[in-house]
Amino acid sequence: MGVCVLAGVAAGAQTAARSETPVTVMGSNEPTGTAQSWAEDAVRNEIKVIESADKVPLRYRQRKDGAKGDTTREVMVTRDGNVARLVEKDGQPITSAEDAGERSRLMDELASPDDFLKHHRRDAEMRESVVKVVGLMTEAMLYSYAPGQPQRKGFEGEVVLDFRPNPTFHPPTMFAECLTGLEGRVWVDQETHYLTHIEARVLRPVNMGFGILAKIYPGGTLALDQINLGGDHWVYSHVDEHLMARVLMVKNYPENNVITSWDFHPMPSLLSYQDAIRTLLAMPVTTK
Repeated sequence: MGVCVLAGVAAGAQTAARSETPVTVMGSNEPTGTAQSWAEDAVRNEIKVIESADKVPLRYRQRKDGAKGDTTREVMVTRDGNVARLVEKDGQPITSAEDAGERSRLMDELASPDDFLKHHRRDAEMRESVVKVVGLMTEAMLYSYAPGQPQRKGFEGEVVLDFRPNPTFHPPTMFAECLTGLEGRVWVDQETHYLTHIEARVLRPVNMGFGILAKIYPGGTLALDQINLGGDHWVYSHVDEHLMARVLMVKNYPENNVITSWDFHPMPSLLSYQDAIRTLLAMPVTTK
């Protein structure tokens, strides 16, 4: 749930602004043009980031601290989807028994390609839905320049835009309803026009499917950082979400996740998921 919203917001981060009058903001390298034009450039670039997430051969570490605990995994992007091996819990080496369980899980994935590929297809379908939501952001949000340009969140001289819901936007799908209650601020790299950072909060209750499918409560926060690995290859390096949602009118579910990715290493080519698993199994893992 929270990931879906965040993806939409991150997309929106680069989406639309409704300032039709060209603006030049004071600073050492003043941004020129409208907030709308900056947002449109950013959303086009963000769609590239989302669509290329499973197409660029990459290996990295990812730590996730959430409802299921604090875990660190070695991740490999393959042509069939991501594969990962557990290497730490709570920032400490895993036990020999935990490592044996992880090896067994990976061996099961090798033996069940249909199950693995089915899971990857679901991920691909979700990515398509997110891209559609990103494309709606030019309609869903109103953007304006934030005071004091340029600002710095991660790079030199970012263009900073504030965004808020467009009251005239009518979401065409239930998934797009998550965009109607969000406001925040987005930082866009002045040179490349890619998003570097976004902060958003749930301004008012968001109902998906008239509240039957899900309801997201106000007060939730979302933040995302994105870094450049070279050329046009950008990746998400940090995600921080704190949301409360009710799913299927049954129960309230908190989503409190902090996900940090680092130690990115490009690979020569995309492996099959089987070859990636074999590579991970051959990797030495420190145990206690």
